[in-house]
Amino acid sequence: MTLHSPIETKSALAALENKAGTGREAPGEAKAALAELATAFEAFKETNDTRMAALEGRLSGDVLTEEKLARIDAALDTARTRLDRLSLDRARPPLGGPEPRRDGIGAEHKAAFDLYVRAGESAGLKRLEAKALSAGSGPDGGYLVPPTIEREVLRRLSLLSPIRAIAGQRTISGGQYKRAVSTGAPQAGWVAETAPRPQTDGPVLSELKFPAMELYAMPAATQTLLDDAVVDIDAWLADEVETAFSEQEGVAFVSGDGVSRPKGFLTYDTVANAAWVPGKIGFVATGAAGAFPAQNPADVLYDLVYALRAGYRQNAGFVMNRRLQSTIRKFKDQDGNYLWQPPLAADRAAMLLGFPVTEAEAMPDAAAGSLSLAFGDFRRGYLVVDRTGLRVLRDPYSAKPYVLFYTTKRVGGGVQDHEAIKLLKLA
Repeated sequence: MTLHSPIETKSALAALENKAGTGREAPGEAKAALAELATAFEAFKETNDTRMAALEGRLSGDVLTEEKLARIDAALDTARTRLDRLSLDRARPPLGGPEPRRDGIGAEHKAAFDLYVRAGESAGLKRLEAKALSAGSGPDGGYLVPPTIEREVLRRLSLLSPIRAIAGQRTISGGQYKRAVSTGAPQAGWVAETAPRPQTDGPVLSELKFPAMELYAMPAATQTLLDDAVVDIDAWLADEVETAFSEQEGVAFVSGDGVSRPKGFLTYDTVANAAWVPGKIGFVATGAAGAFPAQNPADVLYDLVYALRAGYRQNAGFVMNRRLQSTIRKFKDQDGNYLWQPPLAADRAAMLLGFPVTEAEAMPDAAAGSLSLAFGDFRRGYLVVDRTGLRVLRDPYSAKPYVLFYTTKRVGGGVQDHEAIKLLKLA
């Protein structure tokens, strides 16, 4: 292994941290950010190899090496965050044009909503809702936004909300979504050509319910901003609510208790995977309280992967937070290859054991008995339910001189296939 001089190492690390933390974008920056991420990971591997070599040689840990490794690890996280932001900005086209409807209602709705947001004039929206025979709207409940804004908000949430991005999704028009699931396989057997066919027991069905809960945000704007005709009201409203909605969803889909919010997959009953039964989520224990095993820590990751049936593994992925991912970055296989690999493209995920990694900050940190790592096919395992209709109520009185926009949407969620998700328990 070739070691750099202290001066070279310090200057290279400083350059890496400066690149990762500037936040100043330039043309072709996504490609540059991807290159910086790859460079950071190479520096991380080299420094960690140096640290491991010192420990294997029974030398005491070098404080400078540990500090350098921590700084590179932080720069690696920053570079990855910057790459994600650039990918999101690139995938965020401006909202343009009215809703393409042959009867012209889309254009009329957009114009009436724009007038309501800017000046508080609701006559146009009332007339449209009367045409549509809609109920439950009006000044007390707010008005429906044009479909273009609703679709754009949902699309942006799919990019920003980590669990929504990998989960299954359904759109409903009622208060909840119901589906029947089989809790046991139907009985079957082999028989000869002329042998009698005894009657078999049918499958046992159970009903799952996913109620849509109310999620709200309240962006504010000055009347001067609203009076500016150059300001795209559609894009402004989508920008303001996307972050608030995605942060609340990110927590609820992981650890929500199901009371006035979706139920997160970590709040369901769990059981050791060897004793798994329908209705519970199986877990694999690491064998060490709040940590990975001291010897061959990566073995438990393989155990977790193969705890999942083959039919689910082909579309599976890992879910963890940034701090646990920092720990797993140091793991190697028996040939000395790092198990964690940076993304190959700007819009791709980092890989672990050949499976994509989703970074969800709502996942718990490593602690005794914590369920800090999930693996599974979340498209089949977790369902996000969106009720159609995004409503906005204009309030120019509560926070003068600002105009508040009480924006609500209804969303639910829960586990729909308990066998599709497995958890790693640090216990």
